[in-house]
Amino acid sequence: MHATYYGANGWLLELGGLRVLVDPWLTGPLEFPPGPWFFRGELPCERPAPDGLDLLLLTQGLDDHCHPASLALLPKDLQVVGSPSAAAKARGLGFRHVQALKHGDCHRLGELRITATAGAPVPQVENGYLLEHPSGRLYLEPHGYLAPDLPAQPLDAVITPVVDLGLPLAGAFVRGTQVLPHLLARFQPHTVLASTAGGDVRFSGLLTKALWQQGSPSEAAAGLPEGCRLIDPQVGERYAVTTPD
Repeated sequence: MHATYYGANGWLLELGGLRVLVDPWLTGPLEFPPGPWFFRGELPCERPAPDGLDLLLLTQGLDDHCHPASLALLPKDLQVVGSPSAAAKARGLGFRHVQALKHGDCHRLGELRITATAGAPVPQVENGYLLEHPSGRLYLEPHGYLAPDLPAQPLDAVITPVVDLGLPLAGAFVRGTQVLPHLLARFQPHTVLASTAGGDVRFSGLLTKALWQQGSPSEAAAGLPEGCRLIDPQVGERYAVTTPD
């Protein structure tokens, strides 16, 4: 099993011969209403869509997970699995093979089993995912929300934020430092892949002036148990998550 980071929430996961693209932001700006004066993100460089994809996996319907300009780069006959809000957005963008997963639903693609779990309330509760394949097993959720009913089980890896991001009065909307101890206790992962806050994205606008961050990858790494490693990924780097026997 391998993972390549695309910055922000985006990943390319390779499980055996399957290639799964997660929440890609590859091209163009990211803006939230009421406009760029309020919030705008810009990539340091644009990236082409990876080829040979088997599945597009979307955790949320918001533009930082379901980015219209980036999804426009992908073939419309690509299979899509997403939260109900993400699935509706993908259909609206012209994708023809779309499966919406509610919490507890499963989807199979060859030897890969994907189980949807409850994720972040933004405001509707979106999805996290448990991916199980003979090459490895991992859990991912981009905002640091762990479903309480997901059973304890040993996993090879978790993809999670490891910092908290928040706004005054509203509190943390990304809860990496808060969720990491629970992920470690429940899954005993061999690898933690830091996500969501990376990729050297340039942010501007009124909202960004109020954002606060707590924690860091180095602090998270210092708190890991023996036998567990943290990868603070670089964009474009392909990491081996499991080692063949």
